[in-house]
Amino acid sequence: MGGTDLFRLDGRIAMVTGASRGLGRATAIGLAAAGASVVLCARDRTRLEEVAEKIRQAGGEASTACFDLADLAAVERAVPELIARHGRLDILVNNGGISGWSGLTDSTLGEWQTMFDVNVTAMYLLAREAAKPMTARRWGRIINFGSYVSAIGRERLTAYAASKHAVAGLTRSVAGELARHNVTCNAIAPGFFDTDMAAPTVGDPERSKVFRSAIAMGRFGDPAEIVGAAIFLASDASSYITGQILHVDGGVANVLSLPVTVAT
Repeated sequence: MGGTDLFRLDGRIAMVTGASRGLGRATAIGLAAAGASVVLCARDRTRLEEVAEKIRQAGGEASTACFDLADLAAVERAVPELIARHGRLDILVNNGGISGWSGLTDSTLGEWQTMFDVNVTAMYLLAREAAKPMTARRWGRIINFGSYVSAIGRERLTAYAASKHAVAGLTRSVAGELARHNVTCNAIAPGFFDTDMAAPTVGDPERSKVFRSAIAMGRFGDPAEIVGAAIFLASDASSYITGQILHVDGGVANVLSLPVTVAT
């Protein structure tokens, strides 16, 4: 296998959380287009079925599994139930998560705990359960979704930023443990994308201008622009890469961008 064949996912079974919208939806559609049979996971069964049907109409294979990442008992059952239905799991994409704005002194322990349950604990449980069949078969890809704030801090995003830093640590630790079994674990750290979650910012002219000024490329990402990174990390093209945090952010986390014109 060589060239573009390295990026094919034919015959692979992939599980994608948060697949009903935004980056998860784009990722699921992209993996299916690359040949994977995709199991779409989220809370909204109707929206999941809409995405699954879109994949099928394009000639791909898709099924759904409806559960809430905040329901940790359901999360713990999800991979064993998938294995029972499909026989194996090759690719796990931990995309689903939540965000929320809150000043430090106004925040509550309940908000903090919910953020970590959904963004970190659910990811840990899915990775733990996926690692069992993957290590037994000596092939697997775990892809966690962090954020540009996995590397920096943001005011009024204390719980969210802390949870995404935890994703980075979880990713690297899982990578170190599973590498000897030919199972890789990497993370994608998105920046600002034009998704449902970002609609309040993208749709507000003033807020949008401020946020775009901090992005080196000067624009929000299109969800389709996450797909290349996901296929790469899910495929044989990344067979010697593990424990990495791949920023797909237009230059937010690691590039200084100033909202001024600099003559050169």
